[in-house]
Amino acid sequence: MNISKKIYFASDQHFGAPTIKQSKIREQQFVKWLDIIKNDAEVIFLLGDLFDFWFEYKKAVPKGFVRVLGKLAELRDSGIQIHFFVGNHDLWMCDYFETELNIPTYHKPKEFTFNNKTFLIGHGDGLGPGDNGYKRMKKVFTNPISKWFYRWLHPDIGIRLAQYLSVKNKLISGEEDVKFLGEENEWLVQYCKKKLTEKHYDYFIFGHRHLPLEIAVSENSKYINTGDWITHYTFAKFEDNKLSLENFKN
Repeated sequence: MNISKKIYFASDQHFGAPTIKQSKIREQQFVKWLDIIKNDAEVIFLLGDLFDFWFEYKKAVPKGFVRVLGKLAELRDSGIQIHFFVGNHDLWMCDYFETELNIPTYHKPKEFTFNNKTFLIGHGDGLGPGDNGYKRMKKVFTNPISKWFYRWLHPDIGIRLAQYLSVKNKLISGEEDVKFLGEENEWLVQYCKKKLTEKHYDYFIFGHRHLPLEIAVSENSKYINTGDWITHYTFAKFEDNKLSLENFKN
């Protein structure tokens, strides 16, 4: 696909945490950013954990986030392409974004090509070596039987319980999650290098780490982590066939 405007990438907003009041301040910042980039964006990638918790019942979704959802609907209706990758906090997303906002939703990394540059894009959780405890937990959480049982909880109970556990366990961003471990210990770096043995990619773009990173994984391939909208307010931008990591300053 050839593009003439810009592509934007952002992840890990975790709206809803740690409190509704604090979350709304960050939501307003994110909506302002969307308002700015709508003037020159051709494609927007949201790389997961937009919400600190999301679960879709057949007839209900979590309360709130009206400003964000409304702005995404506005941008999509204006013709801007938007792609959403499910993260580990909103992994129970089903078809709400697709049916209500016309935004395709992905549960695994996906390849895209823009202006002859190849991208592998995803949230980043559970990729690469290690983190076996989380990988086992994710299999349980995404199992259709587990989701079926959870749906039997009334939304007032199920959503409140999950939100409490998410914040209680500091899953939004623990201190250990935002420390750079060194290239040899960064699982996503190892994942990117392994993928390069199978096929060339110009850019690997992920979130999940809450840490803005730009690392060369080969002579002509880069791994970019988009950081978060909790501490860093960072995003990636593809313009004139070059990818840059930037910070939003209101």
